[in-house]
Amino acid sequence: MAAIDAFTPKLTTTDWNEEWIALQQARRAADSAEHWDERSKTYKQADAPTPYVEAFLEYAGVRPGESVLDMGCGTGALAIPLGGMHHDVIAADFSRGMLDRVREDCERMGIGSVRTELMSWSDDWEAHGVGPKCVDVALASRSIATADLGDSLERLIAVARRRCCITLPTGSSPRTDERILSAIGLQPFLGRDYLYAFMILSNNGYKPEVHYIPSERLDTFGSEEEAFASLRKMVMDASCSMVGGIAVAEALENLRAWLPENLVENPNAGQPDGRGGVQGHLRLREARVTTWAFIGWDV
Repeated sequence: MAAIDAFTPKLTTTDWNEEWIALQQARRAADSAEHWDERSKTYKQADAPTPYVEAFLEYAGVRPGESVLDMGCGTGALAIPLGGMHHDVIAADFSRGMLDRVREDCERMGIGSVRTELMSWSDDWEAHGVGPKCVDVALASRSIATADLGDSLERLIAVARRRCCITLPTGSSPRTDERILSAIGLQPFLGRDYLYAFMILSNNGYKPEVHYIPSERLDTFGSEEEAFASLRKMVMDASCSMVGGIAVAEALENLRAWLPENLVENPNAGQPDGRGGVQGHLRLREARVTTWAFIGWDV
């Protein structure tokens, strides 16, 4: 009888983090701390949690009295309500501006259980007092799309005694609109970021659970040309070095044709846009929706 070659399943032998690292190198450079310092000036922290925050906290299942690390906390969308529920929270971010907003809102709301740390994913966490098994739950909401996803996941696991929770987009970026990219011919180039985290965790023996959180984004413009310039940037960011010049040029031509049929008058023109400006008189016919994949696992 002829020998039968052993079957090797690629699903469990592929180095998903190696592919992730290569994917990040092909994409645009990560935002700097200075970028987020500037962005923090336009962020307004609402006293009531958003639907995204409510869903995240429900799926996270933080128990009464548990301590939490909120890594990449931004302006405190999670850290502040957790602090309001009397959890001890380490709110860490590499943007000083974001942490300033966290402290201001905690002071305004009388929340004293949130400690801020100016700390990046690549820093020595122990030097910041964030050591092994120092918290019950480690969170990274919309902040873990780092250059080395495997290393970032290991860091969260190392500091958590019970549970870790993250969110990643189901597409390639929260800045991209998959519906538009598909309409103009770039569908084959879209990523599925959350699958990398799921596969890395699964191959390391964890049992990650997944839930989906839709989040709408309001886009308005002062003119059709402004809309084209904004969406052109989205196309270029999504394409990076992964899409050839001819395909990008064709996509931009398709965008020109797509826009007139998909821009409508904005009935809320002139009202605040939630980012420190006012809404333009044009908006997209359909709201842009980013679907976030919530991934939680016990450690």
